[in-house]
Formats: sequence, structure tokens, C-alpha cells
Amino acid sequence: MTDSASGVSHILVADDEAHIGRIIKMKLEQGPFRVSLAYDGQEALDMVNNGEHLDLVLLDLMMPKLSGLDVLRRIREQEKFKSLPCIILTAGGDAKHERDAFDLGATQFLTKPFSPKKLYALVARLTGAPDEAGIIGE
Repeated sequence: MTDSASGVSHILVADDEAHIGRIIKMKLEQGPFRVSLAYDGQEALDMVNNGEHLDLVLLDLMMPKLSGLDVLRRIREQEKFKSLPCIILTAGGDAKHERDAFDLGATQFLTKPFSPKKLYALVARLTGAPDEAGIIGE
């Protein structure tokens, strides 16, 4: 659900590793995406709750203050965010983390290292934006 006036989807990327957030931001902003960055779980949750429309949230699993799973749990507790696509991204995830993420309502679970091109395609598909080949996601 993009901003109909601009056709731009707003994405929140929460990762305590600033360079990862910048890489994701640079890649997504090559397309119809506006990216906000958060560097810990509490900042991410505050940004979700500040009233600004978000089309997708990408959460690192291990962050200071609140983990990605803690943020996901709190997002899903709110009726208005039940259908907000949420991707969990992690370097240290195991099968239990993946199960927990999906049990809490994660849309997708990705492990680092990841392909920025594949992440872009996934975000495009989940937001209904064209992918890099100009094909609209479904």
C-alpha cells in the first residue's frame, strides 16, 4: 500500500549494524522506496507507533533494548498492524528462531549474508512495487 500520490512505499529497516542498514537503504532507494533507519529495537517500535504510515518493516533479530522478535510481538499485538509485512533478518538465527518468528507472525525470515538484489525483489513483491526488471510484485 504505497503513498498513492508519489507511488513510493515507506520501509522501516531496523538493524544495530549501521553499515547493514545503509546497504539496505541504498539498494531499496534505487526503486520506489523511502527508507527510515532504526538502530535498536525500541527505536524501531517507536517509529512503528509514531503514526507515520509504513508499508513494510525489516527487523534484525539481535538488537539492543528489544530484539527483532520482541518488536514483532509488540507490532502484532496491535490490530492495525496485523497485516503489516515484517521480515526478520539475522546472522545468527537457527531453526528455533525461525519457528518463533513465524509463530509471531513474521512474513519472511532471511539469514545474513543476503543478496541485496533478492532482498529488493522480496520487498517489491510484498509491497506490490515493480521489481528491478520492472515487473510488479503480487
